[in-house]
Amino acid sequence: MRLPTLIALPAALAAALLSACGSSRGESLLDKKTWVVGVRPDLPGLGLRRPDGTFEGFDIDVARYIARDLGRTVTFVPVLAADRIPVLETKRADLVLATLSVTPERKTSIAFAGPYLTSYQDVLVRADMKGVTGLRDLIGRRFCAVQGSDTTKRLLAVRGMTATLVPAKDYDRCMALIRSNGVDAITTNDVILAGLAKRAGGGVRLLGAQIAEQNSGIGIRRGDPDGCEALNGAITRMYQNGTAAKLLRKWFGGTGLDRRPIIEVPQFEGCL
Repeated sequence: MRLPTLIALPAALAAALLSACGSSRGESLLDKKTWVVGVRPDLPGLGLRRPDGTFEGFDIDVARYIARDLGRTVTFVPVLAADRIPVLETKRADLVLATLSVTPERKTSIAFAGPYLTSYQDVLVRADMKGVTGLRDLIGRRFCAVQGSDTTKRLLAVRGMTATLVPAKDYDRCMALIRSNGVDAITTNDVILAGLAKRAGGGVRLLGAQIAEQNSGIGIRRGDPDGCEALNGAITRMYQNGTAAKLLRKWFGGTGLDRRPIIEVPQFEGCL
């Protein structure tokens, strides 16, 4: 009659150990009912602050969908390119959806869920630029370089590519520079450029250069594998139920982007 007790004892100990591990884990997104999300205020189609202070765009809708799927609510704070990692490190935001490309360098400071969007780096030029049909036609030209963005690094990594970099605070400044002939081109994710071109209503065009694949992830603080896995689950459902395709059509339809006809779940980063 003692045997069931002996068998049950290890199970009880295991449960106690699991409970102890759970109680000692670090702070997680799952501990909060409302998430503060860092989003771009300056990118039409992705993250744009309206005159009334509210936000709109693909990243905004993705953040709302994921929060709703996981039973949370969100509030938004604006972040420019250079602010995206600092707002996580200083805990001014719980997560960041702001065209934050997943890179090895950034993974030394923060963690990533997702990616939630795969795009390509492209180039935007003035529509009236003669003889410019590809990246090689822009060798030695002036490119706008947004502070905190690493897209010009990838541009210069292309073999034989040279450029004069003109610094700018944000993409609104880049667009002002390209209209005034202060720069010849802007390079970043094609979805960013498509949104800028759509708002401009003409006068600029995308080259379709596809310099490099860009994976936009959800930036989170390190040490939260439970929160990361939960976000990945929500992203998976967003693609499987057709929401991702619907949002891509909503914000980028008619921009000339060569979107894949079948929208698939991106290959996720590991949750550490």
